[in-house]
Amino acid sequence: MGYQALLLERHGPVGWLIFNRPEAGNAMDATMLEELEEAWRELDGDPHVRVIVNTGSGSAFQTGLDVVQLARQPEALRKQSGRTRRSELRLTGWHNKVWKPIVAAVNGTCAGGGLHFVADADIVLAAANATFLDPHVSVGQVSALEGIALARRVPFEAVMRMVLLGRHERLSAERALALGMVSQVVDPPERLREEAQTLGEKIARNSPAAMRATKKALWGALEAGLTDACRAGTAELVSMWGHPDQQEGPRAFAEKREPVWAPPIPGVDATDD
Repeated sequence: MGYQALLLERHGPVGWLIFNRPEAGNAMDATMLEELEEAWRELDGDPHVRVIVNTGSGSAFQTGLDVVQLARQPEALRKQSGRTRRSELRLTGWHNKVWKPIVAAVNGTCAGGGLHFVADADIVLAAANATFLDPHVSVGQVSALEGIALARRVPFEAVMRMVLLGRHERLSAERALALGMVSQVVDPPERLREEAQTLGEKIARNSPAAMRATKKALWGALEAGLTDACRAGTAELVSMWGHPDQQEGPRAFAEKREPVWAPPIPGVDATDD
């Protein structure tokens, strides 16, 4: 599929989903909102892609909803408004139930709705010049979903400070690292994509089926109490019993070679293999 507001690239086992409206800070207009769901589905369904990296073109990572279009063409965003009202967003990999590992590579400004892609990524890298802010309250809007999601991985007060200060304060990449919002700061910033590709290739060396089950278990734990999370995690663990990768991993280790994993079947869990 051809995309107008996104770029999709594939480099070895790593697929790239790139916001591509640099002239508008990569803000999400109606076109990008429509394309995101299809782009995630395309990369998730590609058996050659084992890891997905999400980044932006130009000097911004993602600056949220295109408020210029919202002001001038509100009817263009009516479908998105309905999805928001029903809490049925389809922006991120988590929204679209993508169980392949997802790395967010924050290359510049990440603002407002762009924080969805940080909160919902499995691993977040940031260029040394990246900044994070949530300007919702500064333009008379409510910050809710992004902050709620971020509070799963960042101390609560830090989230509250960011959303209440709005556009009047930005988090630096180093501060985001200290808070646990990101796990690595890349300096110089020009090496961000190289670092993300290298990380993606390392992740891709592991069993796709085992990573899928692991990701489902850990993300599921964020939505459940401890006992229920452990039960659900056990189900994911047991789902790998008898899978070819469980024999191949120890065999390759004993033979001192790289494992040859069973090819993933898009959209299929280990229990269905």
